[in-house]
Amino acid sequence: MTQLNGLLAQLEASSKTTQADLGKLRIEHWKTSAASKKETLEKVDSIQRNLQGALPEVIAQLRAAPEDLTTTFKIYRNLDALCDVVGSVAEDTGAFGSKDELQSLTNDLSSFDGTRKQVAQRMETLSAAKEAEIVRLRTDLKTAQAAIPAAPPKKIVVDDTEPPKKPAVKKKPAAKPGTTTPAKPAAGQTQAPAAQQPPAIKPQ
Repeated sequence: MTQLNGLLAQLEASSKTTQADLGKLRIEHWKTSAASKKETLEKVDSIQRNLQGALPEVIAQLRAAPEDLTTTFKIYRNLDALCDVVGSVAEDTGAFGSKDELQSLTNDLSSFDGTRKQVAQRMETLSAAKEAEIVRLRTDLKTAQAAIPAAPPKKIVVDDTEPPKKPAVKKKPAAKPGTTTPAKPAAGQTQAPAAQQPPAIKPQ
């Protein structure tokens, strides 16, 4: 954290110095075309907006979350863009400006580039720490899972014995209407033969 605070303080100081140096440029007195002067002025305006708005916002975010890799990358990308544009303005100043103006911007560019390298190194350190943490967490998880006793498998009892079948009850056939069933003689008794009727006499 102390290293980060020193880095950010250095970056804020470089930002103030660069803004002051850009304000001292006398681009309107350069011996070049109006289009070239306009292009350089647009670059200067872009740098000033970044140093006054975007950069302070990212610095505040990184102070609030020092270990955040995404925010660290954002400040690196911002510095990368600043180095490109400040370097371009320094080239224009070397071609058309004074030696003092060029020297000031060269120092500013060197300061931003040095901070960019420190941020890049910090990103590498954070990435390695995050990777090591992920590996450790995975190892701890596997160890914890191995320590949990496995639940015994549930036994399923299958009863494949069939219950005994009950004998089917036969129903007696129902008696036909208009017929009577002759009574069976009791034990020891004989049934008397039916009385025979005399044959009918035909008339002569």
